[in-house]
Amino acid sequence: MQRSLRLFSKAERIMDLKSKKVTGKTKFSGSSAKLSRIFITGGAGYIGSHVVKTLGEAGHELLVYDNLSTGHEWAVLYGRLVKGDLADTTLLNNVLSAFRPDAVIHFAASIQVEESIREPLNYYANNVVNTVNLLEAMIRHGIRNLIYSSTAAVYGIPGTIPVSETAPLCPINPYGASKVMVEGILRDLAKARPFNYIALRYFNVAGADPKSRIGQAYAEATHLITRALKTARGEYEKLSIYGTDYSTPDGTCIRDYIHVDDLADAHVLALEYLMDGNDSDVMNCGYGHGFSVREVVAAAKRVTGINFPVLETDRRAGDTPALTADSARLRQKTGWSPHHDDLDFIIRTAWEWEKKLSPIAININKER
Repeated sequence: MQRSLRLFSKAERIMDLKSKKVTGKTKFSGSSAKLSRIFITGGAGYIGSHVVKTLGEAGHELLVYDNLSTGHEWAVLYGRLVKGDLADTTLLNNVLSAFRPDAVIHFAASIQVEESIREPLNYYANNVVNTVNLLEAMIRHGIRNLIYSSTAAVYGIPGTIPVSETAPLCPINPYGASKVMVEGILRDLAKARPFNYIALRYFNVAGADPKSRIGQAYAEATHLITRALKTARGEYEKLSIYGTDYSTPDGTCIRDYIHVDDLADAHVLALEYLMDGNDSDVMNCGYGHGFSVREVVAAAKRVTGINFPVLETDRRAGDTPALTADSARLRQKTGWSPHHDDLDFIIRTAWEWEKKLSPIAININKER
């Protein structure tokens, strides 16, 4: 296994990139078989690190660019890591010039909905302005291919379920609005320049590496499955269920949970699709069906064998009764097919990671 680059000075990092011979092999087919260099922003985070793992296992030459505000150096299992911020345009341009990637996968973003409501300017600065910095650098260095990490939050509260990519974009929080803005920028840029992109709209990403090497490691967990498992471990006193009177079979919200490794496969296939010369596009990433909050809680108790306490409380503002993906476009255009479409498997991989995470959590707290 390759290890991540130690965090040297800016000058040392740039010289290191220029001195290394870039080689790689790929499992891609067609014209994309020549692809070897991939620049990944936010690749030390939860989803980014799983995509790095998948691409690294295929033999690609990877460079991860991450400010480590929420990501972790130990999560980068393949390639090299440069600690850098997209706001640092000098470092960004120097790194891109030295590495000369064939494509960029852009994960770096602020993603907490409630935080975006409290700190909207931070979200527009990080998610929109910093993405413009990246795009300007890509154009400057002749990099034409981008996979963009988007979200189902762009839909807000959709009128039709499952929701397709043609549904109106009506975000109800600054996080979703920032992603809509970037998608618009990408669309305009693709019309004005020789530039291609795929925006992948994630639904509820969950689970962990089946070998328990990496997984969710946020300082403050907000995802339902993660909070349920941390409650099972005694890190939280109880798990709250927000709303039990929705128009769903058991009264609780339904969400489309996709295993993070299936999502990583979607990135690889989307990149192949793009490098094969296909047009820019947006694609939903989900299984097309969902599980209710109560079903998730029951599965978490079943997998862990722990009957942890649950508190049923009032609804939260902005929660839609059900949100599932119409992922036909992703399936038809890229050939994507999920391998882990099983709630117990998703929770089991997350549970094995949570049990391993305790000693790592000490280091996470130190990083803060």
